[in-house]
Amino acid sequence: MTDAPVHPARTVSPGFVIREATAGDVAAITAIYEEAVRNGTASFEIEPPTADEMAGRFARLAEAGFPYLVADTGSGIAGYAYAGPYRPRPAYRWSVENSVYVAPSAQGMGVGRALLAALIAESARRGFRQMIAVIGDSANAASIGLHSALGFRMVGTFESVGNKHGRWLDTVLMQLPLGEGADSAP
Repeated sequence: MTDAPVHPARTVSPGFVIREATAGDVAAITAIYEEAVRNGTASFEIEPPTADEMAGRFARLAEAGFPYLVADTGSGIAGYAYAGPYRPRPAYRWSVENSVYVAPSAQGMGVGRALLAALIAESARRGFRQMIAVIGDSANAASIGLHSALGFRMVGTFESVGNKHGRWLDTVLMQLPLGEGADSAP
C-alpha cells in the first residue's frame, strides 16, 4: 500500500470531476451523510455524526493512506466515496470496505458510478487486494445494481441485523478482487 495521492482530477461526466477529498470538503460531506443517515437505510447510524466527528473520520482515513474521493461540480460536492479498513486485525490490511454517498440532487446522474469506479482504481493502485461492499438494506436495488455493474459478486446476506425507521434491515455483502487479488502474495 502506498500513500501516493490520487491522480489529478479528471472529468468523468459533464458537470463534475472526481478528485481527492480535502479537509475543506468535510462540511459538504457531512451534509450529504446527514441526509443519508436521517432518511435512508444505507447507513445503520441512527443519529448523524457532528462535523467534528466527520472531520476526525476523514483525517484518520487520509492519514492511514486510504483513498477518499469527491465528485466536484465546481460549485459544490455532489457525492463522495472512500475506502477504509475492512476489519482492524493485521491480516485484513489488504482488504478495504467501500462507502459511496451521493447528494439527493445528484442521484441518477452517474455520480455514484463515477465515484465507485475511481475508488476501485485508486484502491488497486494503492496495493489493496479485495474490496468489500457492506450494503445496508437488501431492498437497496440501486446500490446492489451499481456494485454488480462494476464487477462485484454477491457473497451473502445477513438477514434482519439492523433496525432503523421502524423496520428490520438486512446487510448485503459483495466482493471485488483488486489488482492481482489473491493470485499472488501482497
